[in-house]
Amino acid sequence: MNNPEPDDLSALLDRQRAAWRANEPTPAQRLRDLGTLREVLKRRFDELADAMSADFGRRSKHESLLTDGMTVLHEIDHQRRHLARWSRSRHRLADWLFWPARTEVQYRALGVVGIISPWNYPVNLALIPLVSAIAAGNHVMLKPSEHTPRTSALLRELLAEVFPAERVSTVLGGPELAARFASLPFDHLFFTGSTEIGRKVMAAAAPNLTPVTLELGGKSPAIIAPGYPIDTAAQRIAAGKLLNAGQTCIAPDYVLVANDQREAFVAAMRAYVLRHYPDLTTTPDYTSIVHDGHYRRLHALVEEARAAGAEVVTLPADSAHDAGRRVFAPTLIVDPDPSLRVMQEEIFGPILPVIGYARIEEAVAFVNARPRPLAFYHFDLERRRTRGVLKAILAGGATVNDCVLHIAQSELPFGGVGPSGMGHYHGHAGFLTFSKQMPVLYQARWSSMALLRPPYAKLADFVTRLLTR
Repeated sequence: MNNPEPDDLSALLDRQRAAWRANEPTPAQRLRDLGTLREVLKRRFDELADAMSADFGRRSKHESLLTDGMTVLHEIDHQRRHLARWSRSRHRLADWLFWPARTEVQYRALGVVGIISPWNYPVNLALIPLVSAIAAGNHVMLKPSEHTPRTSALLRELLAEVFPAERVSTVLGGPELAARFASLPFDHLFFTGSTEIGRKVMAAAAPNLTPVTLELGGKSPAIIAPGYPIDTAAQRIAAGKLLNAGQTCIAPDYVLVANDQREAFVAAMRAYVLRHYPDLTTTPDYTSIVHDGHYRRLHALVEEARAAGAEVVTLPADSAHDAGRRVFAPTLIVDPDPSLRVMQEEIFGPILPVIGYARIEEAVAFVNARPRPLAFYHFDLERRRTRGVLKAILAGGATVNDCVLHIAQSELPFGGVGPSGMGHYHGHAGFLTFSKQMPVLYQARWSSMALLRPPYAKLADFVTRLLTR
């Protein structure tokens, strides 16, 4: 469905809800659906990789295979492996006062779920929440990003090959459609994108009291503790930062390094770029910026910092930028003033502020003076200090001595905290997000509660005194 009118969206939601009520997918049906989705995705992934590359102007095929291919296939496999166990009711022990009653928790599908997905990982961030929603037994309406139109159109085609429209449907359009989509009375709304748009999505969902999961972003810091090998830290930070040319919600957004290690860190970053991206213009391994507006925004961040007197280091040289192909060279900004936009906004590109500190406590205080990030990275060889830093900083998630990798763990929930988001998904956390954990009490033929009914007498006096002692 392309550019539908508001009435069309509402009618589509009504059809999906009616279909779900008439025939809620059984665990066996969900397993079949996920198996078919896996087969079709694997068969057509080369088409999706080509579409993503065309949408970006150039996108590393290997990165597409790893971040948008492997991750989704792995999530499907994980959900299918555990779906039968997750779907079973779990017996719970009733409080002794209510014996011989018994209790359980049932895991029930919510109904029809809306998913709004972004452009930076257009397959991963559309399909992983969809996989969880399907595994939990829901029907899904998906609104993918307009900034990757070829990929979004191909996703619609692929999903239509797997699911009937009353079970999964994809709607295409721009911001106006997204606003109408977010205002629909879904049984759950899942959004991935910026904090600014996340606020609007939550406001749109509020009149319907639609539960929302917001996977947002923010400025994810990295702290390199004294004594950690600076070359290793630089290599791992660079790998996480330059993945998808920095267009990653959990990319390290700034680095805090001891004052006497700043120059060594800059040198190690330069060496990494020279070794892995010897020619940014011709290499197929470095991804372009998704559109001209975003490219201009990144340049504006750098130019503001340069004009303010910050040291700007373009890697490997200033000539490496290529505006025609939207190739933005890796850029370090050394000790920028905290008031600059590059330190206030999520960067979402290959720009990395490098900030010196005198004591590790200063670095921790710097992070804690800012909104809670989606991810935090700590590089340290001392376990006790690492535990102390992790205890002091609250983030959506963390990786120690590397970057980004916690997002790829099926057994770990993924999600933000505060301005970086609310709610979790991936693995069992995703199944629970799209399920209602419905508590059920089964009363026995004889009920202990019969002892606590009017008219209250001496036995009731004894029992109430016992319970409130």
